[in-house]
Amino acid sequence: MDNTSDTNKAARALGFTGGKRIMALEGYLAFVLHAHLPFVRHPEYSEFLEEDWLFEAITETYLPLLEVYEGLWNDGVDFRISMTLSPTLLSMFNDDMLRQRYVDRLHRLIGLAEKECVRHKHEPHMQWLAQFYLDLFKRRLWQYEDLYQRDLTGAFRKFLHRGRLEILTCGATHGFLPLMQDYPEAVMGQLEVAIDYHRDCFGTNPRGIWLPECAYYPGLDHTLRQVGLHYFIAESHAIDNAVPKPRHSIYAPIYPPAGMAVFARDQVASAQVWSSRMGYPGEAAYRDFYRDLGFDAPFSYIRPYIQPTGLRKHVGIKYHRVTGNTEHKELYDPNWARQKAADHAAHFTRSRQQQIHHLHQEMGRPAMIVAPYDAELFGHWWYEGPWFLDYVLRQVSCDYSSYKLTTPLEYLAEQPTQQVCQPPMSTWGAKGYAKVWLNLENDWIYPHLHAMAERMTDLAERFPTPADELQHRALNQAARELLLAQSSDWPFIITQDTSVAYAERRLRDHIVRFNRLYEGLTGTGVEASTLEAMEARDNLFPNIDYRTWRRR
Repeated sequence: MDNTSDTNKAARALGFTGGKRIMALEGYLAFVLHAHLPFVRHPEYSEFLEEDWLFEAITETYLPLLEVYEGLWNDGVDFRISMTLSPTLLSMFNDDMLRQRYVDRLHRLIGLAEKECVRHKHEPHMQWLAQFYLDLFKRRLWQYEDLYQRDLTGAFRKFLHRGRLEILTCGATHGFLPLMQDYPEAVMGQLEVAIDYHRDCFGTNPRGIWLPECAYYPGLDHTLRQVGLHYFIAESHAIDNAVPKPRHSIYAPIYPPAGMAVFARDQVASAQVWSSRMGYPGEAAYRDFYRDLGFDAPFSYIRPYIQPTGLRKHVGIKYHRVTGNTEHKELYDPNWARQKAADHAAHFTRSRQQQIHHLHQEMGRPAMIVAPYDAELFGHWWYEGPWFLDYVLRQVSCDYSSYKLTTPLEYLAEQPTQQVCQPPMSTWGAKGYAKVWLNLENDWIYPHLHAMAERMTDLAERFPTPADELQHRALNQAARELLLAQSSDWPFIITQDTSVAYAERRLRDHIVRFNRLYEGLTGTGVEASTLEAMEARDNLFPNIDYRTWRRR
C-alpha cells in the first residue's frame, strides 16, 4: 500500500514544494502539540465508553499526524515540530489489551462502512462518502497493524531520532502542580516518574516539559531544573506579567532564576487555528464534528455499533459539513474541504510572515512565535487539521526564507542569550489562574489528595527497604494510585460538566485503593489477591519506584 497520503500528493499538486526567495532570517515558528489523555483502562468490562477517547484519538489524530510526518520525510521536506506525548497516553499506547481493543474497533468500523456503502447505493453522494470512510478505516488498520506493528510509541520515536520531532514530557498523570507546592515530594513524584517513563519509551531524557494545564508557580523552575529539564511551555500572561517586564513580550523566551527557559503561547496564531468562531475550523466546508451516524441512524440498524447498554455514541462516520449556524447541514465533500485547508494554510503562513516581519523591525532581532495546541484539535475536533498542518509545514519549509520552523530546544541552541525575569503563578484555561481546577464544584478533591501525598511520603520514609516482594509491589501500587488520583483531568471534567459521574468515580476509586494499601502496609498487612486486582487494573509505569516520594 502507498504510504504517501492524499494530502501529501495534493500538496505537491498545489505547488508547495519550492520557489523559495532567499531573504534574511527575521524569525522562527514553533508548533507545539500537546498530546495527552487520562489513563482509561477497564479490563473488568468487555467494552467501556471512555476508552473511546483513546480509540477516536488514534484514528483521527495520532495516525493522521504520523501520516503527515511520513509524507514530509518521504518528500525530503526539512520540517520541525514539537509534541508532548504524556506518560499516561504512552502507557495506553503500550498496553496490549488496549491495542487489541483498538484493532477490534477498526474491524467493526470497516464492517459498518461496508454496510453503509450498500445502504446508500441509490444515493451517489452518500455512497461516495461511505466509500471514503471504508477506505479511511482500512488505511488506518494497515497503518496500525502492518506499518507500525501496533507500536505508536516506536512510530513517534522514529521521527525523534530523525531530528524532525522534539518530544516533550508532562506530569506523570497530568497532576496540577501549583496545588501540590506545599508537598514537594508530590511534585517530585509527578516529574521524576514522567522523566523515567519517557526514558523507558524513547531511550533519552526529555529536555522540555509542557506543564500540566500550563500551570506554573514561582519556585517550580528550581524543581524542574533539578530533574534535568531545560524549558517549559506556559500561557502568555506568564511572560507578559513577569518581573521585570520582558523587553520582547512573548516573542522571545525568558529565563526565571533557575536558568531554564520559558516559552509562551502566541494568542494571535493560536486563535486563528483553534477558535471555531474566529478561526479556520468554523469554515462552512469543513466536516461537522457533532453530526455522527451513531446518532443519526435508526436505532435497530446502529445498535451493534453503540454501547451494549443501548446508549448512542459517536462512531466516527460523519456525513455533513459545518454549513453554518443552522440545523440543516449540507453533505460533506472531502475534496472541497482539502482545498479550503490549503487556502487556510496559505493564509496562516502569510500572516506569520507579516507578523514576524513587523516584530523583527520592532525588536531588532529574530522573533519567536510559539503556536501550542491540544493535539486532538488536529483531526479529532477539526478533521481537516492534519491536512492544514501538512500544508503549513511544507510551505514554511519550502517557500519561505524570512522565517523558519524550529523547536524550543533548537531555538535555544541558536539564541542562547535571553532576559532573566520571574514569571508569576499562571495557568491556561478560563480566567488564567486555576479557576477551572479549583472551584466550588471540585474543591472537595484536594483535602484527599493532600492527605494521600503526606501518607505516600510517610510510606517512603517508613520503608526505605521493603521487607519482601509483596510489600514492595504494594508500595509501588500505592504510588500509582496516588498519581492517578492527582490527574488534573478529573477536576477539569467536573468543571466542564461532561463525564462528571465517571470523573468522580475514578477519584473515589483511587482514593479508596490508596488508603486500603496504606492501612494494610502500616497495619494488618496487604492481601495478595487485593493487590493483584489493583495491579491488573491500574498497570501503568511498570518500573515505578515508591522511594521517589522520600524527603530530600
